[in-house]
Parts: sequence; C-alpha cells; structure tokens
Amino acid sequence: MIKFNLYKEGGLKVHFVKKDQELPSEIKEYLEKKKFAYKFKESLYLPSFEEESEIFMGLGDDELDLEDVRNLFFELGNILRDNQEHEVEIKMPELSICNKKTIMAAYEGLRQGEYEFTKKTDVKEKKADFELTVNYTAFRGPEAKLREGLDKIENIMDGVFLARDLVNERANVIYPDTLAKIAKEKLEEAGVKVTVYEEDEIEKIGMKAFLRVAAGATNRPRLIVMEYKNADTEKVALVGKGLTYDSGGYNIKSPSGMNYMHCDMGGAGTVIGTIYALAKNKAKTNIVGVVAACENMISGQAYKSGDVIDSMKGLTIEVANTDAEGRITLADAVHYATNNLGAEKIIDLATLTGAVTIALGEVYTGAVTNNEDFYKEVLEAGKLAGEKMWAFPYDEDYKKLNKSEVADIKNTSGRQAGSVTAGLFVGEFVKENTPWVHLDIAATAYRDKKAGYLPKNATGIHVKTLNNLLDPTDC
Repeated sequence: MIKFNLYKEGGLKVHFVKKDQELPSEIKEYLEKKKFAYKFKESLYLPSFEEESEIFMGLGDDELDLEDVRNLFFELGNILRDNQEHEVEIKMPELSICNKKTIMAAYEGLRQGEYEFTKKTDVKEKKADFELTVNYTAFRGPEAKLREGLDKIENIMDGVFLARDLVNERANVIYPDTLAKIAKEKLEEAGVKVTVYEEDEIEKIGMKAFLRVAAGATNRPRLIVMEYKNADTEKVALVGKGLTYDSGGYNIKSPSGMNYMHCDMGGAGTVIGTIYALAKNKAKTNIVGVVAACENMISGQAYKSGDVIDSMKGLTIEVANTDAEGRITLADAVHYATNNLGAEKIIDLATLTGAVTIALGEVYTGAVTNNEDFYKEVLEAGKLAGEKMWAFPYDEDYKKLNKSEVADIKNTSGRQAGSVTAGLFVGEFVKENTPWVHLDIAATAYRDKKAGYLPKNATGIHVKTLNNLLDPTDC
C-alpha cells in the first residue's frame, strides 16, 4: 500500500547520483571507499539507529527515459520492502522528461513490486500489505496536475493487476461463465455497460465458427460485450482472444504444453483490464470490447481436423489444425465488432502462436496491420509504456499460404511464417477498409521467467499501451 505525498519531507533519504554530480566531499569519499561506481540501479543502503537511514542509487551515464525511471523505482521499492523501511523521502534531480509522466513512472515502479499471485496458505504477509509512505520533493510544479497523474497511473495499474489476476487464475476457476461474471461485476461498477450472451443468443447472432470451437466443452461459451462511451469520438474496438483453456482439441497438446493453457485468454485479460482502467479514469473515449470466451476441449461433439466450418462473415474455413483455434474464434469476434457494433478502428490481442516466441522471444509483441498510420499510433503508445512491438510484413504472398483447396480459407499454413499467416487469417474477417492492428502476445502476456519489474507468468501486457493510446497523458 503506497501513500504518495507531494512537497513533504521526512523519512529515509534517497539520493540518486551520477559520477560527475556535485556532492559533499565527505559523501564522495565515503562512496569511493565503498567502491560505489554510480552504475544505473547500483545501490548502497546505509541503515542508521539514531537518525534516518539513507540510500544512494546510481543513475549511470546516459539520459534517463520513463522506462528507466520505472526500473529504478522498482529496485528502490524492493530495497525498502526487504529492509522494512516504511517512510522515504525522494530526492531526485529533475529530468528532461515531463514532470507529470516522471512521477507517474516512479509510482508505477514502486507499485509493480507489490504484485504477487499465490494460492499458498502459509503466506504470512502479502507484498501489497507492506505500507510505504513516499514524500516526494524532487521538483516543484502544479500540485493538482501531479496529483492527477498519480491518480491516473494508480487506476491504470489496477487494470494491469486485474488483467494479471485473470490470466494467472486457473481454468477450474476462470471459465467462460465466471470470466463473464467477473467482467460484468468489475466493469459495471466503473460505469461500463456489459452484455453477456449465452449460447442460444450467440447462435442467433450467427457466430458459427466460434461455436464450433466451443462445441466440445462442458463449460459453455459466452460472448462478452463491454461498451464505454464518454465522448463523441470514433468507436474503437478492442477484441481479446478468450480461450479460458486450450487442450489443443484433437490435435492435442503435450502434457507440459497444457499445464499453462489457462493463460490462453491473455488477450481477454488485457481488454478487460484496459477498459476497467479507462472507465475508472473517466477517459474521454468511445470503446467497445469483445471477448468470445470458450474452452477448446475433446469430446464426441468437438470439431475435428479436416472439418470445413462456416463463419459469421460467410466464408468457409478448413480446419487444418484444431489447435489453431484462437484465430477461428477471433474471426467471428472481429467481424461482429466491425460489422454489427460499428467499430471504426480495431485492435485484437491474442496469445495466438508459438511461432511468435521463436521469432521474437519474450521481448517484443508481434504485430500485423493493414494501416501503417494506425499502427504507428499504437507503437508510440507502447514506447511510452515500455511495451515493445515489432510489425511483421503485410504481404499478399503470405495470404496465399492460407488458401484452401476445399474451403475459402484454412486456419493454418503449417510451419511457414506462422505468426504472419495467423494474423492475416484474422484480418480477413475485419470489415473492409477498417484500420486494424493485430497483436500476438503469446510470448509477452505470460512469461517463463521474470524480467525487471515484469513478474514470471502473467504480465498484463498492453493495458498501459492501450490506455496511452486511448487516453493520452498531457504534461
């Protein structure tokens, strides 16, 4: 729990220092004695029994950006928590970044260290229960504006943590019905209209492809539609892949591959977390979120390899692989968003392909787009958030790999250009001439190991990006 005071002194003193910085000679000598090298994030904790303790943290030689500030304060938060220091005074040199965004990044870094997800019964103290008072005296500025930034980033981080919790939760807890109920409960209290469609209603809508993927599961599908409008601006659709569990179907996954398939609704988690944050911040935007939630299971009712199935758009789909199911559900979802709900721009997010992990690892999200200008807006919003993306080619020659001999399109092209062709498959179902960005978050939404402030497992990737895009922060 973090309390942020502006223009107040008191508590452990934190000094952010560079090698060429003017410091009192006795401090310089002491740091040299301790072999302090002023490297970025290097720290020296000096406890004191009689007076306030102190921490020195190196800033390195390069100019800091917002991502550096997040990482710096994440490390600081870990030091304070490890040493049970509950009040701190921040003394930080003014950076060549807007003050409001700097303080937001600082708060985020501290808050990132609070997150944990555990089902263990012997946890004595949760990280979020650690009480920390931050007295921030780093620079002067309009207090109301800085406080506005703190309130905003607090709500965004609530959205990130909601997304992480949904994706980390296991499939015996999060399945289509419970995901829909949580979305409705969390979002409606924030002012979002949430409509949940059950199977008979989904059938009336005509989402034939979605229902074929869901056919084998005992837990029946739900279509979750989230509408937030607080401005007469263009309507942007956020569509999240909502496979609450993926066995692979008859193209069954390996046992180890199935262990973490509760995370296959990472796109849905991001969409729900994003809209939650936007609504809490009363963003001046016009958003519709769509999640086609289901499980991909094996039974006598399940779809099979070689099947030819119908879609909402009317295109027939050859099922070349039942484990390429997410793009089939997205086909109906993006068509519904752009044709039935009138979205003028669309972003879909999906833990879609293993191929993106081979191509980009856990560092970059893979992207496919039909509109370079729209993609650049998303890319810039991601840079501000510290969330990296890389665009794959949008090329007609890749589309040819999705051609089927028996249907209008097939759901996988095999091993060649797997992330590209998967994205292009989804794009075939977007209304013509609608700006579209597809984000394949298979490697970035759920990590094998932690990196910086990103935890192992669910990351809540792109909640920050989409908030930057749809509700930009001024300085």
